[in-house]
Amino acid sequence: MSLNTPTAELDPRFSSDAATALPWSDARDHLAQAELFWLCTVRPDGRPHVTPLIAVWLDDALYFCTGASERKAHNLADNAQCVLTTGNNTLNAGLDIAVEGVAERIIDLATLARIAAAYVAKYGEGWRFTVSEDGAFIGAGGEALVYGVRPAVAFGFGKGTFSQTRWRF
Repeated sequence: MSLNTPTAELDPRFSSDAATALPWSDARDHLAQAELFWLCTVRPDGRPHVTPLIAVWLDDALYFCTGASERKAHNLADNAQCVLTTGNNTLNAGLDIAVEGVAERIIDLATLARIAAAYVAKYGEGWRFTVSEDGAFIGAGGEALVYGVRPAVAFGFGKGTFSQTRWRF
């Protein structure tokens, strides 16, 4: 399944005069190549929880995994709304992206096998998972639940020529 091309809007309040809206294809490529993401979830008491993790872009969604006993898994069980961000820590070069959406637990074995293959292709043999019959990854750290986040809205923050693009899906 492929997302329709989202509407791209440049916010001139936060963009240089020479800036243009970034095409979604550029952002999508950036998401596919990014090595590190930050996941923001909501704790039961409403406070945010942010943690770094790795993720893969496949079938128009970001996929990540976590142990069932970890804080992010507990948070997502109570409130599946989340944000994944990626970028770099420089001011005048690069692109930062924030993807807002709902984390959906992935249990389909064929889909999990494709996601597992994407992890190895992107991160190498150290990230090889097998798929358990109950719909989870099994790796060196034990069992991990797998989640997918399809963008509901995404933001791109260009640096150098500063720009803020919003993509609505």
